[in-house]
Amino acid sequence: MASRSEEITELIDVFSKSQYRAREVTQSVERIEERCLELFDRDYKYSIIHNTNGDVCGHYPRKIVFLEYESSDNNKESFESTVQISKLQDLVNRSKMARCRGRFVCPVILYNGKHVCRSSTLAGWGELYGRTGYNYIFSGGSDDTFGDAEEVPEADCAVRNNDSQLFDKVRGSDIKLLKYLSVCYICDLMVENKKVKFGLNVTSSEKVDKAHRYADFTLLSVPYPGCEFFREYKDRDYTAEGLVFNWNQDYVDAPLTIPDFFTRNLNINWSEYQSWDLVQQTQNYLKLLLHIINSDDENGLLVHCISGWDRTPLFVSLLRLSLWADRAIHASLEPSEILYLTIAYDWFLFGLVSFLFHLHIYIFFFCFNFLKHIVSIL
Repeated sequence: MASRSEEITELIDVFSKSQYRAREVTQSVERIEERCLELFDRDYKYSIIHNTNGDVCGHYPRKIVFLEYESSDNNKESFESTVQISKLQDLVNRSKMARCRGRFVCPVILYNGKHVCRSSTLAGWGELYGRTGYNYIFSGGSDDTFGDAEEVPEADCAVRNNDSQLFDKVRGSDIKLLKYLSVCYICDLMVENKKVKFGLNVTSSEKVDKAHRYADFTLLSVPYPGCEFFREYKDRDYTAEGLVFNWNQDYVDAPLTIPDFFTRNLNINWSEYQSWDLVQQTQNYLKLLLHIINSDDENGLLVHCISGWDRTPLFVSLLRLSLWADRAIHASLEPSEILYLTIAYDWFLFGLVSFLFHLHIYIFFFCFNFLKHIVSIL
């Protein structure tokens, strides 16, 4: 049996060489998948959202863990599901078209009965009318850059001539899934209102939905720089102190917007966010997310950026590690085990992109380098 350090070394080796694709799983990747299930099983009873061969999303895990409740009892005969998993599976299948690259709202952390979820942002008309053309535009010219292309189902052809009906349909399914998961708070990390490529709005977000379909949710715009910015982090010898994002760039048009009831008692001057360096910004956003999930209600949280594979796993991973350090989740896992779980599940199995690895690896490095700064925010 491999030692804990050897196990993590093997994981990083696989992680650094290829993007996870649910349709192309090797024996090494199968071992990673099974190890994640073992680690979740240590402290939770869970059901599985099936994504066999990537049928729902090609770069989500084949077996998506839906954590139901904490339990150290491994006797599966005592498991009583708290959810209609068939209904959840149906909602997932119906809602996948609503978000960029089919990266639907997915629960990944269970804390005090609340689900912390991740996803990409809302799909724009370009993707809804055919992901092949959308991927071509978004990637700058390569149809297969982001994996297998997907066409809009034939059933949707009848509404292609009416944007409003199409958006009502797919975003309505997205909202049903959010409500089924009791998600109330949506934290959008995009620095733009809509992602624009070659003059076209290729993705959107809840905060600019013209029909206000997401009015029942508490929307927080917490703009955070994407992976391209982390080139500068690497060029500064991986020093984040003093590294400030340029908020005056033309494409940056999403202001920080947080409801007043979340800004009280945090002792943060949010009006100064554009002057924060990368450490301060990450500290304050993490403090905000922890404040939200510790609120006195039963509402869950969704965190997303554009595609959901760089900024999103950064904050999901930091939340998981911070809550684990407080013995609030994954209480039986050793440090090496929680490290393995967050690298494997939060980063690798949710599809960090190998062809952008030279960019994404810097934000991945920052995630774990940042851990030394967490204590000072508590």
